[in-house]
Amino acid sequence: MIEDPEGLVMAAFASFCRIGGCMMVMPGFSTARVPMMIRLILAVVISLAMLPGNWQSLYPQIQSGLSDYARLIGVETLVGVVLGLITRYFALGLQFLGTVVTMMIGLNTPPAGDVLEDQSEGQLTNLLSFAGLMVLFMLDFHHQLFIAIGDSYRALPPGIVFDPQKALVTLVDTLAATFTVMLRLASPFILFNVLFNVAIGFINKLAPIVPVYFISTPYMVLGGLFLFYLGIAALLSLFADAFGPIFGVR
Repeated sequence: MIEDPEGLVMAAFASFCRIGGCMMVMPGFSTARVPMMIRLILAVVISLAMLPGNWQSLYPQIQSGLSDYARLIGVETLVGVVLGLITRYFALGLQFLGTVVTMMIGLNTPPAGDVLEDQSEGQLTNLLSFAGLMVLFMLDFHHQLFIAIGDSYRALPPGIVFDPQKALVTLVDTLAATFTVMLRLASPFILFNVLFNVAIGFINKLAPIVPVYFISTPYMVLGGLFLFYLGIAALLSLFADAFGPIFGVR
């Protein structure tokens, strides 16, 4: 028989706030293609699964009163959202990478419907976003995230005062690291664009009467797509390898 059913429910809801806040913005689970009910059920199931391991840190915090419990709920939700945004920013870096690659190879096609979200996006960006997210799921990144959420109860125990400065510093550092990784991944295409345009400039000097721009564009797109075909495997592999150090998973 449960001695304190009210305390059990309150502790379970406090656990749900951190995990649900993380899943609300986590890449993959927070996409428009996953129904809201599925996300809710997953968050509830994972919260109940993690509750026994976090019981000793959660249950004492719900004995202080209603005002302290409301503050606990707010802090737990913010902590979960910050943890989810770290991975969200890294996944959104693929859109930046896709935009840069599209511009560098001259593939200026009309935007189409996004595979993951209800918005318009370029075809190459769609391909990179979906492929990168699929690779992360194949490598069980969601399991690593759940382990990191469990470890966060030791690093950020329930009842602490939420520090917005530390949260902003963490998010800014994540953005800086993501930008560096995506810029390194896009560097072959940037180099290709520079060398190709320099070569076209020399050709234009030698034959100014020829409309070099209209002639060179198909070759630029063809060369860029061939380079993308050769480097897509290494690009996705480096993207997946960079996930662990940024998020700090094992």
